[in-house]
Amino acid sequence: MICLRLFPLRWIALCCVALAMWMADAAQADTIAVERASLEADGSGWSLDARFTFGLNGSLEDAVNRGIPLYFTTEFQLTRGRWYWFDEEPVYTQQSIRLSFQPLTREYRVSSGGLQLAFPSLKDALAVVQHITSWHVIDRSQVSTDTTYLASVRMQLDVALMPKPFQIDAVNNRDWNLASDWKRFPFTVSDHGKQ
Repeated sequence: MICLRLFPLRWIALCCVALAMWMADAAQADTIAVERASLEADGSGWSLDARFTFGLNGSLEDAVNRGIPLYFTTEFQLTRGRWYWFDEEPVYTQQSIRLSFQPLTREYRVSSGGLQLAFPSLKDALAVVQHITSWHVIDRSQVSTDTTYLASVRMQLDVALMPKPFQIDAVNNRDWNLASDWKRFPFTVSDHGKQ
């Protein structure tokens, strides 16, 4: 009699564990991982180099192939903690990269600002979206010498830049949620202008 009463509880517990594992896998599949991020000195300050890892789920890949552009926004911020007030934020900037497909030429295009590149495959185009290189984010005048800051970077699929009908669909559809957590690392400005 006791075994029969415990069986439903074990079944429910097993189902809960299986559901939790499935939800964790589903959530993990729709995330962007920040593999690495670093700041390199350039002529007038520092530039960000970052590498992200992600794939497009079936809904996003289908949307691109139907000619709907996807926008990936990378955000960068630099903060410095203060014991007497809110954290100082001398730098906050963002840039968006557009990924689209041109059916007439059968090419995937990646564009940012005035630059536009064409690729024969979605995999090649995504490789460019996933690697931010030489993006000038900090001017020398925005930071103080011998001060340690906290640099943070993240990337997300920016549905706010999409056409209005797709923005409404994206709010109600988990397939359109693709984002990374903030990747944080210390940044110190030395006398020689190097990190």
